[in-house]
Amino acid sequence: MSQDVMEEKDQRTTREREPLREQPRVQQSPRKPERSSLFLVLVVVAVLLLVVGGVTLLMRRSQYKALAKETETLAVPTVSVVHPIAESDSEDLVLPSTLQAYVESPIYARTNGYLKKWYHDIGSRVTKGQLLADIDTPEIAQELAQSRAELGTAQANQNLSQITASRFEGLLKTDSVSKQEVDNASGDLAAKKANTLSAEANVRRLQETESFRHIYAPFSGVITRRNVDIGNLINAGNGGSAQLLFTLAQTDPIRVFVNVPEVYAPAIHQGLGAYLELQQFPGQKFYGKVARTADSIDLNTRTLLTEVDVPNKAGQLLPGGYAQVHVEVKVNGSRLEVPVNALLFRSEGLRAVIIDDNHKTHLQPLMIGRDYGTTLEVLQGLKPTDWIVINPADSLDEGVQVNVKQIAQPPAPAPASTGTGGSSGQGNATNDGTRPPSGTPAANPSGNNNNGQSAPKNQ
Repeated sequence: MSQDVMEEKDQRTTREREPLREQPRVQQSPRKPERSSLFLVLVVVAVLLLVVGGVTLLMRRSQYKALAKETETLAVPTVSVVHPIAESDSEDLVLPSTLQAYVESPIYARTNGYLKKWYHDIGSRVTKGQLLADIDTPEIAQELAQSRAELGTAQANQNLSQITASRFEGLLKTDSVSKQEVDNASGDLAAKKANTLSAEANVRRLQETESFRHIYAPFSGVITRRNVDIGNLINAGNGGSAQLLFTLAQTDPIRVFVNVPEVYAPAIHQGLGAYLELQQFPGQKFYGKVARTADSIDLNTRTLLTEVDVPNKAGQLLPGGYAQVHVEVKVNGSRLEVPVNALLFRSEGLRAVIIDDNHKTHLQPLMIGRDYGTTLEVLQGLKPTDWIVINPADSLDEGVQVNVKQIAQPPAPAPASTGTGGSSGQGNATNDGTRPPSGTPAANPSGNNNNGQSAPKNQ
């Protein structure tokens, strides 16, 4: 029995041990998938990091290339360009000018004193010899009275010397006096006559000086300035604007001076017809003639100074006003206009910046004709197909690479009719089918350029 018990114990022990051996197998089976999942996650994260890093590097490289390209593009300046504007084929010579009085004179005092009264104010029209003002001159009156008394004394002394000399000449015939005494008396008489003449001259001088206390108009005209009032101290002479009494101007006729370009100088002569146009009188023309020329070319401006006289009986034209002078000289030939902001003033002379087909600058010398204010007439140096830079920078030089941008130009005005003259500052826009240089972008706000064609964009 003990043996059976022992066997039973051994079997029981064996059965108890078997589950213990199988238990680790059951626990180890789920751990293998967990390790595989963790490894797979780590691999995916690593791949994602590599992909993100690669994308980031590619983006940074693309941004670097874009920045480098933009920097390179910005390093090349961009300029605005336009075509020169063609003027009318035939028109009058139109020049700007300022109206001037035919005669204008500042009036000063010729004697000292105080202003007693003035009779005419600004805007008054006076005639030659009309009284303008009176000056109170008490000192001059006293000096005149004194000089008259001295003249009386000199005349009395002369009479006494005359009587003495006559008596001595009579006594000389009877040898009652010596020849020397007669000569002394004659010499004294001559001296007294000289004193009398000096006193008379002094009286006349003071009379003339006293007459200056009345201020008269030297010519017929209009008072344009009054600089004194009653009681002001008046000093003789033209000691500056403080001593100016009146300014008198003769406005009929009125004159204008114009600077005619040298190229038109041979056509200007005395008696040539001309007329004025003023903004305050639209549609009205004031006709006159060329009165005279300087017959000499100004070395600084290369122009001929010309005077045009215009009748002004109604007084509509005022000195100092601005006018456009149309000289009836028919200007023929091809001429161009450029804006004043398209010019460069260099030490070597006037220049315009032209863009060639390779987008490079060229400083072109110009010969300028008439000045229209906002535009200038170009006689030589440009062609209608040239592209010129607007507002060129001082840093632009010969052969600089630039980007170009076309801007809008004004439409072509109607050509002026023959004999009436064209208004200044106008011209016909070019319409020759030309295109801007290759690579020029269109920058016209209206969407159309001056020739109706779109410019190609920059490459």
